[in-house]
Amino acid sequence: MLSVLDIFRIGIGPSSSHTVGPMRIAQRFWKRLHTRGHRAETYRIKMIFRGSLAFTGIGHGTPRAGELGLLGFAPETIDLDAAETALAHLKTEKAFTRDGAVIQFDPDHDMVLDYEQAADLHPNEMEMQAYDRAGDLIYARTYYSTGGGFTASHAQLARPAKNDRVTAGGVDVPYGFGSAAELLALCDQNDLAIADVVLANEDARRSREITGSRLDRVADVMLAGIERGLNTRGILPGGLKVERRAPDIWRKLIGAPGANEKETLFDWLNVYAMAVNEENAAGGQVVTAPTNGAAGIIPAIIRHYCCDENGAPDYKKIRIFLATAGGIGLLYKQRASISGAEMGCQGEVGVACSMAAGGLAAVWGASPRQTASAAEIGMEHNLGLTCDPVGGLVQIPCIERNAIGAVKAANAARLAMHGTGNGKVSLDQVIETMRQTGLDMSSKYKETSQGGLAVNVIEC
Repeated sequence: MLSVLDIFRIGIGPSSSHTVGPMRIAQRFWKRLHTRGHRAETYRIKMIFRGSLAFTGIGHGTPRAGELGLLGFAPETIDLDAAETALAHLKTEKAFTRDGAVIQFDPDHDMVLDYEQAADLHPNEMEMQAYDRAGDLIYARTYYSTGGGFTASHAQLARPAKNDRVTAGGVDVPYGFGSAAELLALCDQNDLAIADVVLANEDARRSREITGSRLDRVADVMLAGIERGLNTRGILPGGLKVERRAPDIWRKLIGAPGANEKETLFDWLNVYAMAVNEENAAGGQVVTAPTNGAAGIIPAIIRHYCCDENGAPDYKKIRIFLATAGGIGLLYKQRASISGAEMGCQGEVGVACSMAAGGLAAVWGASPRQTASAAEIGMEHNLGLTCDPVGGLVQIPCIERNAIGAVKAANAARLAMHGTGNGKVSLDQVIETMRQTGLDMSSKYKETSQGGLAVNVIEC
């Protein structure tokens, strides 16, 4: 059992698996050199990206992220101005100083995008190497960025999974579940909502007060991303010359108060989701929900349905929403994957839509079974969604795809509320279908920019 706070992680754009993950991997390797006793003799470090990390590396900012992690920056606390200064110094000096040691690292030679050697256990492979002054390799370790900012070493990923469903990081939880069926059974047996089950498990890790404050912090970062996105104009980085659209849509909406067109709901959800994903594309601060590429859907739903007309958050509603959505996200993470490089975009936008639908249904007072039904509907109509970013950038089709996903999530919740929750397709079945679809999907449609829109749209 993971924590819902593992699903909602604060970091920077444009990609959780290609930016946040590599930052954490570089940090892990640096700490590993110390624990293994190799740091004192380390003179030069080299990092090698393979699989999806190589194919979309430049567009996703992967090399930059790896360098930032090596320099000591963490996704949750990074000072972007200080980071740019440190990167400029690294490029000029081709070395960095950390923990009192001067380490050689030439970005032009020691950062390698390996297009030839296939990734092994996961499509997002990153190898870190340390050399001594004589140029001899003294230590190397291979890691994988497994989606949503999660990372694993080669040894961890190759090791058979333990049957640890009833523990949370070594701590016993009162309501361990490994499937939606088990989760719903717990709700039935104990007369609890999904959020109640999830929060009770979180209580095994920390106090309810701390969990609540951390969920509030997640919501604050999400909402702040919307505000920045609504008020920032310009061209997104990367060469596609994509112009931010959220500010103009926002101005039209607030300039027509009381507009009664039924379609206006779409506009509000669209603009909030696009605001977040334009921020993500620009490398701004967002929350993995469950990934950066799908970071706009959940905030859009929260902003429209869990805040008042002035944007002030109702944290009681938000905690129910995030606990429910997080519990659904745990099912996808544990039973399938939230990595676009493994599942295609169904594993990112599809999962976010499913989580948002379930969370919104819960806020509207749905039963646990109706909530699970909303999540199932949200995924069922995203099955087969490919990940084909043009130019390797998290812009086309990603920004609009989040807007569409937010509208789908609200609709899925509405449909579920009209039913009993006993549909023909269960949440477990749709999660397994997503997993099988992802395994069958050609690799060129899974975050490699080798198929789909990525090859049929001419880069500008």
